[in-house]
Amino acid sequence: MRSLSTEPLASMAPPPQPPDRTGEEEIGRAAMLQAQQPRRKGIGTRAWLIVSESGQSPVEEIGKHAIMRRTGLPARDLRVLDPVLSYPSSILGRERAVVVNLEHIKAVITAKEVLMINTNSPLVYQFVQDLQRRVSSSNCATQQEVDSKTLPASGVHKTLPFEFRALESCLESACQCLESETKTLEDEAYPALDELTSKISTLNLDRVRQIKSRLVAISGRVQKVRDELEHLLDDDNDMAEMYLTEKLLTHSLDNASIREEVDNAAPEIDDER
Repeated sequence: MRSLSTEPLASMAPPPQPPDRTGEEEIGRAAMLQAQQPRRKGIGTRAWLIVSESGQSPVEEIGKHAIMRRTGLPARDLRVLDPVLSYPSSILGRERAVVVNLEHIKAVITAKEVLMINTNSPLVYQFVQDLQRRVSSSNCATQQEVDSKTLPASGVHKTLPFEFRALESCLESACQCLESETKTLEDEAYPALDELTSKISTLNLDRVRQIKSRLVAISGRVQKVRDELEHLLDDDNDMAEMYLTEKLLTHSLDNASIREEVDNAAPEIDDER
């Protein structure tokens, strides 16, 4: 009987293959591409349009947390300004700022500036132009009062504080927008009704129905703005929160008084030693 072969099994195995480095090379290439790409902006960073009390309007890249520190607002108030989200009309008075959400106006008003998310909307552009003109003219009037010494006996300037001038511009812009849309709808409604009176047809009925739907929508928006203004005027606490300049001045005077007390107490402590 023929004996079986005693050759080692290792000699029958296939030759060793070089290690597969394809995966390592792809990972390396991905890391190099990621390193070459520009760094992404910080979370919540957006382009903000800043209108200062001098009338300047630079655009700044500011993060959400920086805006919160700058205005003293919590994150939930900043969500009202998000153009992607839909929030009802509101005017929120806070310790250091007023949040305005009326129609196309989404702004944060402080005692020194107005902050808005930068946008290409023509309505916002017109609002910024009106705000700059209002602020500049008020500053000129205040300077003329100081130069001519025509201040009232109480020593208070006749011009409104910055935050109320800015809020007035917001209200005026929102009302003008609603008025313009109402006028456009009115110009379309009367000819459509006359046409329907002279000839009743499916086309004329559908046209009048669409105009009625638009009228109901505008009426609802007007009512929301009206309700918010009435709620604000009826709440004395909310009205008091909007006096930002006065609160800022009081805070500055308190800090100055504290520094003065500390400076006066320092020599007394040295004498006791």
